[in-house]
Amino acid sequence: MVCMPATRSQSTRRFDSLEQQAYLNLWRTYDRLRALEDQMFESHGITAQQYNALRLLEARFPSALPTLQLARRLISRAPDITRMVDRMAKRGWVTRERSAENRRVVHVRITGAGRQLLRRLAAEVVDCHKRQLGHLSPTQLCRLIGLLAEARQPHEPLTSPWRHSLEDC
Repeated sequence: MVCMPATRSQSTRRFDSLEQQAYLNLWRTYDRLRALEDQMFESHGITAQQYNALRLLEARFPSALPTLQLARRLISRAPDITRMVDRMAKRGWVTRERSAENRRVVHVRITGAGRQLLRRLAAEVVDCHKRQLGHLSPTQLCRLIGLLAEARQPHEPLTSPWRHSLEDC
């Protein structure tokens, strides 16, 4: 599909610019795809952000991650990482340990219950992603991944692992 600049008059255009049209289309797409994900995670009593945190902790198992480092690695910002970790600890998915060297640093570790939850969710998450984007070909998916990486590149911190997220394409 080719997008051409609108030729309608300023008063009848739906968007102020191509950038706005692209952004609002991206936002709408996120909303539609996120609804499928939210429905799946809600049925298990977990949020997408908690799932992301558990996956990051699972990748480090048996080691732990400091809370702020965990927050920096999440896909989306978590302004109240402490509260999110508290909720996961109450559910028995993680444990917290204060650093002996610096009492302000809290290390978070996934528990057996958290790892078990990830195993239960694994097939459903794959199925959810197929429902979200399975109608696109591998070539289309790689093109989309590349365009999204280009769009966020100037806004991505230099240390972000997302700066080079094209490894499978």
